[in-house]
Amino acid sequence: MNAYVGTPTSRVDGRAKVTGAAKYAGEFAADHLLHGFVVAATIPRGRIARLDTSEALKVKGVVDVLTHAHRPPLADKDDAWKDEVAPEKGSPFRPLYDDRIKFNGQPIALVVAEDWETAKFAATLVRVEYEQEAFATDLESERGKAAKVDQPHKPRGDAPAALTRAAVRLEADYVIPSEHHNPMELYATTAVWDGNGGITVYDKTQGVQNVQKFLCSVFGKKPDDIRVLSPYVGGAFGSGLRPQHQVVLATLGALALKRSVRVVLTRQQMYSLGYRPMTIEHVALGAKPDGTLDAVSHEAIAVTSRFEDFSRNDTGWAEQLYKSPNSRLSHKLVHLDVATPCDMRAPGAASGVCALECAMDELAVALKLDPIELRLKCYSDRDQSEDLPYTSKRLRECYARGAEAFGWGRRNPAPRSMRDGKELVGWGMATGVWEALQMPVAARIVLTANGHAEVSCAASDIGTGTYTIVAQVAADALGLPIDNISVRLADSTLPQAPVEGGSWMAASSAHAVLGAAEDIRQELARLAKAMPGSPLADPVNVTLVDGMIASNGAAVSIADVMRHSKVERIEKQKLNQFVEDKSYAHNTHSAVFAEVKVDEELGVIRVTRVVSAVAAGRILNTKTGRSQIMGGVVWGIGMALHEETVMDHRFGRIMNANIAEYHIPVNADVHDIDVIFVDEPDERINRLGVKGLGEIGIVGVPAAIANAVYHATGKRIRRFPITLDKLID
Repeated sequence: MNAYVGTPTSRVDGRAKVTGAAKYAGEFAADHLLHGFVVAATIPRGRIARLDTSEALKVKGVVDVLTHAHRPPLADKDDAWKDEVAPEKGSPFRPLYDDRIKFNGQPIALVVAEDWETAKFAATLVRVEYEQEAFATDLESERGKAAKVDQPHKPRGDAPAALTRAAVRLEADYVIPSEHHNPMELYATTAVWDGNGGITVYDKTQGVQNVQKFLCSVFGKKPDDIRVLSPYVGGAFGSGLRPQHQVVLATLGALALKRSVRVVLTRQQMYSLGYRPMTIEHVALGAKPDGTLDAVSHEAIAVTSRFEDFSRNDTGWAEQLYKSPNSRLSHKLVHLDVATPCDMRAPGAASGVCALECAMDELAVALKLDPIELRLKCYSDRDQSEDLPYTSKRLRECYARGAEAFGWGRRNPAPRSMRDGKELVGWGMATGVWEALQMPVAARIVLTANGHAEVSCAASDIGTGTYTIVAQVAADALGLPIDNISVRLADSTLPQAPVEGGSWMAASSAHAVLGAAEDIRQELARLAKAMPGSPLADPVNVTLVDGMIASNGAAVSIADVMRHSKVERIEKQKLNQFVEDKSYAHNTHSAVFAEVKVDEELGVIRVTRVVSAVAAGRILNTKTGRSQIMGGVVWGIGMALHEETVMDHRFGRIMNANIAEYHIPVNADVHDIDVIFVDEPDERINRLGVKGLGEIGIVGVPAAIANAVYHATGKRIRRFPITLDKLID
């Protein structure tokens, strides 16, 4: 039987998705189901002076309107509202808790009716009067109020002095706007009332056990009172890490009315959830004439809410990529009257590396060096912040393989020197880097005598392919066809798993499955040894293959062993915990090459080619892995050229809260994408050598495109997204 791990295996959940058999949070049926519609605040800061629900309650089919003054009890301590990924500092948002308004779009009431259309109509009849207070939503005008947050990056040397002495110096601000998640699946929760006080919650989330613990904490319930499931998720990438307010509202409705309640947010309402924070990235580089760096300074100034301190690592990536004897890194926050930001694919790195890699390109131009040559001159074989070697780092090979596939050697370095008819052609490149993280995960395998195995784990699959990876690892470890493996995920009653994020779930879940399979193999070996006349009387180096237990050239079928032992099923559960090796740095790397064509008269930009060469350890599934990187590249195109949440600061209101005016790449914006996986054996990171692919696909892509735009036009755009108005004077 052929091995599955490392091969282009099709998704095991693919048929369910394309046939509609896969159910999402807003699709689960329940008897006597009610529907909730959210009434949102229309001011950014103040209090509710009067909230009149009388007209809404008169509408036929309306059951109730829940408000801060009319609802079941909610926890009043900050800690009760903190989920496992909440910021350490601050007080989490509590929907319908009191009369305070913290941001525009905040939910202030929930209309519950017999059908969604009635609830939506009745919501327009809720009358609200406010006492508005002075507010601020503009990062740039409030920049002077930025407060430094603690970061693990210690200064090295004397960066300010080294920058002053540097023969060549580059210093600039790069502005990354706020960007909102727009997954295909709307945020939804169906809270099913069981008639006895228990609730089964179907939620769009990246962590069912996180949501379950959160709801129990908020509503003062026992773990057995609330069960959370999320079998399929139609896109998330950070937006579902924390429990969103619709899950609180649906559960609140079910508890208040003792009936099942569904809440589905509209696209516009989803803009009141988390987002990638707007950031001003200030980068200064000092270099010798030969291109080696003297100093790196990187300061990020980012948006957060008034009530929570959200920050990520924007500034530390230069320490892992480029040698420099002097560095100074800092992160500052500006507290505004907005919702708390959240993680969005490659949080921190997508923004910070974009600025760093644009600055490196500018430095290459100033030094008259090829961008790859500059990066190789500054290449670091160690994480400088901790002075650690890497478990593996094949970034040099990424540069070489990517450049060869792209044809980089044919690049004329002079801006505006390459053309295709009426279009200017630009070639740019950038480096990508992300962490290779691992988390404790448990998995349970039940093997039955008919040669079937069920693998279960509370981990979510947000569309990245966890179902398939788990099945691949189990099939190889148990020696069974992949069709004989069934996988259960995303149920809070299953073996423990953290939220799915940070690119850690593939490596983490795979090793939990591997551990449980090894325990099953040992149990089978014990049973086989006890069989009279067994060919495995003294089994060593036991393997499971093609439904057989094999050792030293002898074999016996698993079915025979289990039947003889009168065992119908073998069940093993394993919690896999990784011992943190602090003597090595753990990262993935990439080199991204982009070609753009720019209409010289209109300024319209097309990204016509992208090559992404990735070193991320062992790739468990080259088919779904390639899709991961391609998706990251498309998202990077959006970050470079399209995505921007536009705020009217006079009202503190988002003006483009829809996917007509909030631009994302569509088919016509995406052309050739070539993904190269650089072979990177890594025996130190974990047994399988797996690092994860979720985030690395986007990091560096916006910078590569921005650098290509400069090469094509000779104009350096430092405010993203790069739109045609910024190119045309």
